[in-house]
Amino acid sequence: MAHYKYQFIIVLIFLLCGGSINSFGQFLPRYSTEDEKKNIQNYRVVPSNNSIKVPPSSPVRTAAEWEEIQALVISWKGQYVILREIIKYAKEECEVFIVCPDSNQVKSSLTSAGITLTNLVFMQVPSNSIWIRDYGQWSVYTNDVDSLLLVDWIYNRNRPLDDTIPAVVAAYTGIPLYETSTPPWDMVHTGGNFMTDGLGTGFSSKLILDENGPGGFYNPTVKTEAGIDSVIEAFMGINRFIKLDNLPYDVIHHIDMHMKLLDEETILLGEYPNGVSDGPQIEANMQYILSNHNSVFGTPYRFVRIQMPPHGSLYPSTGGNYRTFTNAIIVNKTIIVPTYELKYDSTALDVWREAMPGYNIVGINSNSIIPSLGAIHCIVKQVATDDPLLIVHQRLRDTTAYAGPYTVDAKIQHRSAINTANIYYRSDTTQEYQTAAMSLTDSATNTWSGQFSITPGDTIVYYYVEADANSGKTQVRPMTAPDGYWSFKNHAAPSGINQFNLRSLELENVFPNPSKGITCIPVYSPVRQNISIDVIDLFGRKIVNVYNGETRSGDSKYFINTMDMNSGFYFMVLSNDQTIIQQKFFIR
Repeated sequence: MAHYKYQFIIVLIFLLCGGSINSFGQFLPRYSTEDEKKNIQNYRVVPSNNSIKVPPSSPVRTAAEWEEIQALVISWKGQYVILREIIKYAKEECEVFIVCPDSNQVKSSLTSAGITLTNLVFMQVPSNSIWIRDYGQWSVYTNDVDSLLLVDWIYNRNRPLDDTIPAVVAAYTGIPLYETSTPPWDMVHTGGNFMTDGLGTGFSSKLILDENGPGGFYNPTVKTEAGIDSVIEAFMGINRFIKLDNLPYDVIHHIDMHMKLLDEETILLGEYPNGVSDGPQIEANMQYILSNHNSVFGTPYRFVRIQMPPHGSLYPSTGGNYRTFTNAIIVNKTIIVPTYELKYDSTALDVWREAMPGYNIVGINSNSIIPSLGAIHCIVKQVATDDPLLIVHQRLRDTTAYAGPYTVDAKIQHRSAINTANIYYRSDTTQEYQTAAMSLTDSATNTWSGQFSITPGDTIVYYYVEADANSGKTQVRPMTAPDGYWSFKNHAAPSGINQFNLRSLELENVFPNPSKGITCIPVYSPVRQNISIDVIDLFGRKIVNVYNGETRSGDSKYFINTMDMNSGFYFMVLSNDQTIIQQKFFIR
């Protein structure tokens, strides 16, 4: 097969670059080793003979992680228990490409764990490390949904075998590969330090400025920020590139260690206790985003909080491992999340389930890999579908006593054009969805629109969008529909209050309840304001102050560890200057 010729080429490249075959068995961390640092200035990537060194001639769009994929790629380099678990779950959603020097060893390991070999592809070539997120290929489409292309950057590590893997994937799949490896388009970047909304917005830390600027070692062409932006726009269609300050305790400065885009306007954000570790810089970066950048819909980004759990009693600033729940991977309808200890994991998985309804949320113990500064997201890379049906919709938000009609607008595209589109909606999960037809209302922007009405009152509305292409391709958004959905609350109007007033301060259901360990306290605030959250016992005594300070507008999540608290009933009390809201909960 074609990919076998790359085995010889890659090994030859490695030897010419001063590598040793014996190092194939070494487990390398995500950060550069001391030996690698010594040779950084002598390292230069060897461009692939089969890649295209100039930008695509058509406009391109980089796929978002929640879009449909055809394959997940991993490198079989140590951490075999974790890799087996990833394969077990991912192979139910798509093909899994396994980069390995010996497929027999992999097959033996999988079958001994009871994992069948269906839906697996073995790419028998060597690699340097497991961290394929950082050196793997990116999926981009011409003209939004037309031809699928792969893009490869210069990897920011002295690991020449790793940097050749995108060419192996391209050779196997037959997808054209574009490389940013030759001046004036040469650019160093790393996959864990990049994420996109699928609509032209990209996020990275300022590591990309450091590595491509005057102090960069890998790239012979020094680039300004504008020069970097031009490369990433030309090859990936990113026309708005948001760069965040590096975190002081994240050694590698990869944003996937503390944040993750869940959709076009929602960011899952890691949260430390007040003032701890990288917490202050994460908060500063969040405020920078809110103050300077709206989502592609023109609205402020929504932030969903999830705890950055301690390692024992330690955080990265005090010598603890960089534990993170954001370093997860979306594989079509399954989300694989790193886990560490049950007392933290259960709440984190609940946060994921609440944020991503209908997805199969699974956890994989990542204690063995996190000391190397990476987890699940770091060791996988997607190949997007070659037949995308794109649905983009800004979800409806909460209203007060409004009967409708509610208008649902969605950008819907397929290369064969769209035949029909529909809205499915209901306000009772025990009842069937009702249907409302959508029609093409703006051919220039591929916008389809439809309307539906509900009975006004205190209820939750659940809905999703489905589209059929002329080719017969069908897609839903969210991808997990009908089990998954978008939802919004339609509140009954309080007496004497105008129906268009904002919602008031709300304390939503504390979970888990009963509690024993990390407990999440969801709060909604219509505006930025000072609040206090306290735990009160049945005698009215304040047991602990969870939070006292300013909250942002919209949904926020606060956390308390009840592990060392006495069992019994308590009240969670949320208050501001005018309001006191309490909710009873139980500690086991």
